[in-house]
Amino acid sequence: MAQRGRKPKPTALKEFEGNPGRRPLNENEPKPERKAPRCPAWLEAEAKKEWRRMGKILEQMGLLTEMDMAAFAGYCQAYARWKEAEEFITQHGAMVRTPNGYLQQVPQVSIAQTNMKIMLRFCEQFGLTPSARSRIIAGEGAVDPADEMERLLGGED
Repeated sequence: MAQRGRKPKPTALKEFEGNPGRRPLNENEPKPERKAPRCPAWLEAEAKKEWRRMGKILEQMGLLTEMDMAAFAGYCQAYARWKEAEEFITQHGAMVRTPNGYLQQVPQVSIAQTNMKIMLRFCEQFGLTPSARSRIIAGEGAVDPADEMERLLGGED
């Protein structure tokens, strides 16, 4: 039976963000080794470049594991197809004139839009959207404003 409501955020992402909701973390969540999977040989060349670029970042953040190979490969492949379609549009334009004289959108516009949507869905899963980054408190010196207020109100200063 499918769950209702919002999809749960991965615990690693909650930890990276400093657990802003202060809800208990799932202690029974599977914890695979924080090691990036090997890049699949079947990915397109541009997808492999994106794999190397983003894989390093996600592995450093502790958000990419062996179990994430298929999801990350999906993101990288969608990225490659989106980029190829966008490059075509830049070079040839988004519209062509039909033999009847009407303007028609080239298929690459739809391909680019579809793959951008796919990429964004994967980005949400890995915490790669601007809104996800805005909630991240990075570095050991970072102070959570709520913790600072608690400290002041509690007279710990």
